[in-house]
Amino acid sequence: MLLVVNGPNLNRLGLREPGVYGSQTLEDLERQCDAWGAELGQAVTCRQSNYEGQLIEWIHEAEEHGFTGIVLNPGALTHYSYALRDAIAGQRVPVIEVHISNVDAREEFRHKSVTAAVCRGKISGLGFLGYRLGLEALVEGQE
Repeated sequence: MLLVVNGPNLNRLGLREPGVYGSQTLEDLERQCDAWGAELGQAVTCRQSNYEGQLIEWIHEAEEHGFTGIVLNPGALTHYSYALRDAIAGQRVPVIEVHISNVDAREEFRHKSVTAAVCRGKISGLGFLGYRLGLEALVEGQE
């Protein structure tokens, strides 16, 4: 069972900067993640919050709720949330960091991820496909 967690402002997909993030919505992404999970033989649960503390709680609780991996798009928290970084580091469930846009080709402040170093891997700039690749990486890591 895999968990997909989306952070701040990702509920605005399809409305927020479509030139950067595309025209598909969070609901479209969640449907796609469910379908990809089914192809991989995995149940997928998708969650989104604009609140750092909620994201941390979901990460803390992932293992006890039976999740074997997390695909995480921390949004802007990627660049400064040491609390989120510590939550990832402080638990055993593997995490793949995902970004829809190529953060390294954007504003300078987006080039630094404080969370990537404690994740199994990082995928950036491939749109929604990055989530599929993250799910695949987690499934392959279980084998």
